[in-house]
Amino acid sequence: MNERLRAFIAGVVGMGVAFGIAELIHGLYEPVPSLPLAVAQRVIVLTPGSIVEFGISLLGEADIPVLITTVVILTLIFAGLLALLALRSLAAALVGVGALGVIGLAASFSEPSVRPVAVALTVVGALGVGAAVSGLLVYASGLRRTGEGAAPEPSEPDRVGEPQGGRSREAYSQDGTAVSRRNFIVFSGAAAVAGIGAAGVGRLLEQQGVQVKGSTAPGGETPAAQQTLPPAPAGASIDEPGMPPLFTSNEDFYLIDTAVAEPRINRDSWTLNIKGGVDNPIELTYDDLLSLPTREADVTLSCVSNEVGGKLVSNARWTGVMLSDVLKEAGLSRDKIGSATEQLVGRSVDNWTSGFPTDLAFDGREALVAFGMNGDELPVKHGYPVRLVVPGLYGYVSATKWLTEIELTDWGFDAYWIKRGWAKEGPIKTQSRIDTIKTGDRLQAGTVKVGGIAWAPTRGIERVEVSTDDGESWNDATLATQLDVDAWRLWIYDWDASPGEHTVKVRATDGEGETQTAENAPPIPSGATGYHSVSVRVE
Repeated sequence: MNERLRAFIAGVVGMGVAFGIAELIHGLYEPVPSLPLAVAQRVIVLTPGSIVEFGISLLGEADIPVLITTVVILTLIFAGLLALLALRSLAAALVGVGALGVIGLAASFSEPSVRPVAVALTVVGALGVGAAVSGLLVYASGLRRTGEGAAPEPSEPDRVGEPQGGRSREAYSQDGTAVSRRNFIVFSGAAAVAGIGAAGVGRLLEQQGVQVKGSTAPGGETPAAQQTLPPAPAGASIDEPGMPPLFTSNEDFYLIDTAVAEPRINRDSWTLNIKGGVDNPIELTYDDLLSLPTREADVTLSCVSNEVGGKLVSNARWTGVMLSDVLKEAGLSRDKIGSATEQLVGRSVDNWTSGFPTDLAFDGREALVAFGMNGDELPVKHGYPVRLVVPGLYGYVSATKWLTEIELTDWGFDAYWIKRGWAKEGPIKTQSRIDTIKTGDRLQAGTVKVGGIAWAPTRGIERVEVSTDDGESWNDATLATQLDVDAWRLWIYDWDASPGEHTVKVRATDGEGETQTAENAPPIPSGATGYHSVSVRVE
């Protein structure tokens, strides 16, 4: 193992130890953020919306894990290069370490609810220990700089005729310090394991503290709604291979966020501020919220980044209070909406914002300030303790998670994604999807069950048609019972498939008689359009 590779490994291991220390402190002390996550969060914030959208369309729900992994790998590589640089110029390498520290501090200070002194001590201390570990590995390996940076070789072997590969495999320093390649690997491995172990303990502690609950209902379930829904009728589901369930489980519900890590929120200290152009600005606690009339609502949510036929759409039964009731507590009603209050802006604890016309909170749709999901407490990753659920609107203009503030303002305010090039209003378009077959399938001739879902929240689905000849002709599918106009509707079609190549398409017509458009359009700036199609071979 040559000296350059040893130095590079020493730098990587040292940074791994630094990461481990920082993650351990993060797990022990909440106001110190995770450094990789904080840096990844800044990358998202500073990246143009078109690039973020490309990442989402390419990676889907894996976008954030891939980003975090990339941040960690690039940092480790940079640390390895700094160790190589240290062989020639220790001062230059230390400048590089300082730059890493500045980046870590800047990213951490941008996170909500941080303690600057604790963060500074953590970043400086972790980098200091990491640099020391790298330095010790370099020193013990005999890689101290001489001349052009090469470690000096012994002037002559200790014994005449000593074979190559014996002591010549050892690296020597000017004062005789040396470790064998095997020992270098052992020392480096031990340091790496220590760093990984510290990071693992930190992540475990962090996960255990993510959902800090106050008083909860027995069994940890969400408080019972006063206005409950009956169980879904049997006819609302279709039991065929490949068909999605009527309700998406909390674990499988799609997840697209700009938040790299879920905020830790104690619901006993959580408050919701209603401010802006209202007669009675108020601050509600969690218990205050539960004192209002509560209800259940079946609502399908869809991400504007969802491609035609994509998986970024899910359906759930939500529990909460009507958004209109919350606004009435602040003195706002539909007849009081004016130019100064025509936009409702939701703000999360990490300062993410969404905005939509205030009138939509009063037009009869079941817009909720939600605290429950599918009969359980709202999961942390889906907005615990409270989020907004607004039927008929894409999430980027409405679905504020970890909600802490509602501000009534004018239409001139641009929320998070509007500043990044998305449309100001985001009504969900009528869409349909094929689930039981996919492109590339080889099917047997005869009856083939072609099925899937269709959705048009606030309008419902009136009709679904299937074409098996690339749109030349269309046939009506059989619809499951409509659960609610705000929820998706399942459909199935019995196709008498003949041998050959076939392109199968689907289109839906909503409850207002509008059929989804055939025109293909990408998600940016207001949602994808077109017919979902799959190409299959029947044998």
